[in-house]
Amino acid sequence: MKNIHCLNKISQVGLSQLPETYQLTEQIDHADAILVRSASMHEMKLPDSVVAVARAGAGVNNIPLNEYAQQGVVVFNTPGANSNAVVELIVAGMLLSARNIYQGMRWIDENKHDEQIAKSIEKAKSQFAGTEILNKSIGIIGLGAIGASLSEVCSSLGMNVYATTTLNYEEYEKKTLPKNMKLFRTMDAFLDKCDYISINIPLLPDTKHIINKDVMNKMKDGVVILNFARDGLVNDDDMNQALQSKKVGQYVTDFPNYKTANMEGVLAIPHLGASTEEAEDNCAFMASKQIVDYIENGNIINSVNYPTINAGQKVSDYRLSILYDASIKLCDHMHEILDKENVISCYDEKNQSYGAAIIDLKTHLSNDLLSQISQIKGILKARLI
Repeated sequence: MKNIHCLNKISQVGLSQLPETYQLTEQIDHADAILVRSASMHEMKLPDSVVAVARAGAGVNNIPLNEYAQQGVVVFNTPGANSNAVVELIVAGMLLSARNIYQGMRWIDENKHDEQIAKSIEKAKSQFAGTEILNKSIGIIGLGAIGASLSEVCSSLGMNVYATTTLNYEEYEKKTLPKNMKLFRTMDAFLDKCDYISINIPLLPDTKHIINKDVMNKMKDGVVILNFARDGLVNDDDMNQALQSKKVGQYVTDFPNYKTANMEGVLAIPHLGASTEEAEDNCAFMASKQIVDYIENGNIINSVNYPTINAGQKVSDYRLSILYDASIKLCDHMHEILDKENVISCYDEKNQSYGAAIIDLKTHLSNDLLSQISQIKGILKARLI
């Protein structure tokens, strides 16, 4: 029986995908894997029994990726599982800002005791007239699952779409994207053309405060900035100055903090991007599936600290899963320890820091040999499946 520990409330739809041989446990001490949403794990010490952590969502800022990799713990996320929910909210945020819907509804609330409100509305509504998004231009920073989907939606709404990706530009050039979308290597190429800028990239050391005073000064006057990615991507002090000077017309964010919640010109949404029932179900479903596939087969799909490796389902009753430091020559060590006549197949993948191998064997591997493999310098985790 495998034990799964949930640090947050996880969708029952997703958990129902776990096989009967898996059970939820309130105790982390003997857990084989952990499911998490927003709980911070940076101060958490994992027991040796844990082999995987799955984040039911895309962002992994709450998980110490390298520390867990060093412990031989694979960390997964669920890219794309909540993308539709986030895209719909970005579009909602764009429409809220375009038509001044929030400001108009607030006026209604402030004047709801006016018995002549129906007449008063006709005089007041001109201040909330707003604009249409048809034929307006949007710049999308980042073309992951959310950014790519957003580009399609905005194109279908009749907008001019500009985009850039910080990762694998050539790969995105080959993708099927909206015909009217223009793809650039840098965001500087379209900042001055856009009525809206949507940030859709992860928060990393080199993306922190990517939207700052210098960048905003290159934008069109009155631009609306949409941040449904991460709070730290925008420099709050610079944003405040840009809003006061009207360089930025409105800042719509799903990640309000004390500063932005008190700024004039900010539409703050209480982190609702991935909070739909469907998104939570999809994320939990994907996370559960990834954990089971890794525990049962050693396959690693959508890991954020180990390379992708997929050997399919076990072809024998004896499969060896190895996680290791990419600096070592794993094959040389395996040739010394394993009888090549006993090896059916071997899969081996590496990224810059870590490697993963899956070896199918004809016969059982003794505990002594498994211990010998585990003690090799640079081997982070070796387990028989």
